[in-house]
Amino acid sequence: GLAAFRAFLKSEFCEENIEFWLACEDFKKTKSPQKLTSKAKKIYNDFIEKEAPKEINIDFQTKNMIAQNIQDATHTCFSAAQKRVYSLMENNSYPRFLESEFYQELCKKTPIRRATQGT
Repeated sequence: GLAAFRAFLKSEFCEENIEFWLACEDFKKTKSPQKLTSKAKKIYNDFIEKEAPKEINIDFQTKNMIAQNIQDATHTCFSAAQKRVYSLMENNSYPRFLESEFYQELCKKTPIRRATQGT
C-alpha cells in the first residue's frame, strides 16, 4: 500500500508530498515541547522554506503563517499545509497511481485473499 504509492510518487518526482504528510503525522504525536520545536524546524527546513531540499507546493500565505509560528510551534502549525498536500495527493496523485501501469502490475502480482467463513 504505502510503499507502492511512495514508489509511484518517486517515479513522478513528487515523493516530497507523502514524506511531508508522514512527517506531519509524526510531528502531531510528539509529546516533548523541546522535540516539538526541533521537529518543527526540521520540517520547515526540509519542506517549507524557499529552496528547501524537498520543497512542497503550497501558497505564499501558508508559508508565511508557518514561518511566523515556527518559534512557538504547536501541534497544528502545519495543519493548513498538510491539508493542502493531502488534497493534492487525493485529487491528483492517487487517481493517477490507481490508473498507472505500476499499480496494474502490482495488482496482477498480489493474490486476492478471501475471508473464510466459520460455521
